[in-house]
Amino acid sequence: MPARRGLRPTLRLRLTLLNGVLLLGAGALLMLVAWLVVSAALHPADELAAGTVVRLADGRQLDVRAWQEALLAAAQTELTAKGLVAVVAISIVGVIGAYAVVGRALRPLHHVTATARRLGGETLDQRIRYTGADDEVAELADTFDAMLDRLGAAFTAQHRFVANASHELRTPLAVMRTEIDVTLSDPEANVAELRRMATVVRDASERANALVDALLMLARSEGRTGLRREPVDLGTGVVSALSAMDHEVRRTKLSVSTELRPAPVIGDPSLLDRLAGNLIENAVRYNHLGGRIWVESRHDGEYARLMVGNTGFTVDQVDVSGLFEPFRRGGRERTGARGSGLGLSIVKAVCTAHGGTVGAVALPGGGMEVTIALPLASEQ
Repeated sequence: MPARRGLRPTLRLRLTLLNGVLLLGAGALLMLVAWLVVSAALHPADELAAGTVVRLADGRQLDVRAWQEALLAAAQTELTAKGLVAVVAISIVGVIGAYAVVGRALRPLHHVTATARRLGGETLDQRIRYTGADDEVAELADTFDAMLDRLGAAFTAQHRFVANASHELRTPLAVMRTEIDVTLSDPEANVAELRRMATVVRDASERANALVDALLMLARSEGRTGLRREPVDLGTGVVSALSAMDHEVRRTKLSVSTELRPAPVIGDPSLLDRLAGNLIENAVRYNHLGGRIWVESRHDGEYARLMVGNTGFTVDQVDVSGLFEPFRRGGRERTGARGSGLGLSIVKAVCTAHGGTVGAVALPGGGMEVTIALPLASEQ
């Protein structure tokens, strides 16, 4: 945006003019008070008898009343002349001083403006770092620095997200391209090799499709646009998710226990079902052979709660918060493990979109318990 030219009502100019107006007003008020005091005090003739004659230094004789009027007029004229000169002088000095002081006080604001104009994707590391007095300007500078910290963290997370998403999408595409090129380059490829190639391509395309679906769901949850508001019970999503994972549960010989009590909420049914589905899928995917899964839904106070726990490999509690970031898989990043690494990110986004919270606790023997809390249907 181009800088505006010419005289404009800047804050510095307005404060300077305000100071000048206040000085003029104060000076005028003082002159008025002095005028009234002088007018009330200069009445020496009131103490003398009527007809008294006053002899002046130049030899003239005047009636005392005429002398008093001449004395008062001269005092008022001198007071007006010298008072106006003093008021004008004080106003000029005050305006100049105010302009200089205000300019110095507003210098950090110019620094803020200059820093904001320089900011870009490559310069978010710049800060004001104001070291002046602890006043409103310092508070503004500190607030601006804090905002830059948040923006920098957001840009870093966005760049990491884009890089990870590109990597995740590139992997299945590269697999498909490689399989197709290798098969087509073999002039003696038979039906069995073509079927094997088709199977690999199908699996890779399913992985890419699942990642795209997960990205769209994450964007929809974080954007909070088009969310439906319908009565939903959190336990319903658990039943359908366990049914969908039944084959994998039996294959890995997992034992599943559920305690589903009413947990009514108001929200988008598809997103809330995906919330429970992601928790169940993670509990199955990051478990070990012959492990356990336990699920509980209930409501207490003002919240409906859903808890999903599972056995599995050991996770440090300090790493738990990072699991809710995109493309994190149990403390590992993009290691080729199954899944897109967006499951818990979607869970967090869905909870936030519905005014709820999500937390996780690492279990001492391995595994984790994830608990979500959403406002009860009667409280929304």
